[in-house]
Amino acid sequence: MEEFFVRIGQHFADRIHGPMNLRFIMQPLVALFFATRAGLRDARSSESPYLWAIFTTDRRRRELLGQGWRDVGKAFMVATMLDAAYQIIVLRWIYPGEAVLAAGALTLLPYFVFRGVATRLFRSR
Repeated sequence: MEEFFVRIGQHFADRIHGPMNLRFIMQPLVALFFATRAGLRDARSSESPYLWAIFTTDRRRRELLGQGWRDVGKAFMVATMLDAAYQIIVLRWIYPGEAVLAAGALTLLPYFVFRGVATRLFRSR
């Protein structure tokens, strides 16, 4: 099991310096764009910050998660395909779990974190 985690860690470290490393800048920026747009929409409708609402509002959790997926789902899919292409080029093999983890780290994580920040910033203005 330790070898599994070592391999994943090594593959992620190699992604930073390998081909297609511009995606480490572009994909989070795309996610930030969608998060900013959604945060502005939340601020205009006086919604709670996104992650806070997901964790504290049981009745709207599914709706909020669906809305987030509609906002950033395509960017996540593109990030997954780009990571699979990277793996084919460099590793000559595809590790689907690693592709999903990399795509999540590059798109979903920035989106979920920054959407609430954007809501707070736009609400204060």
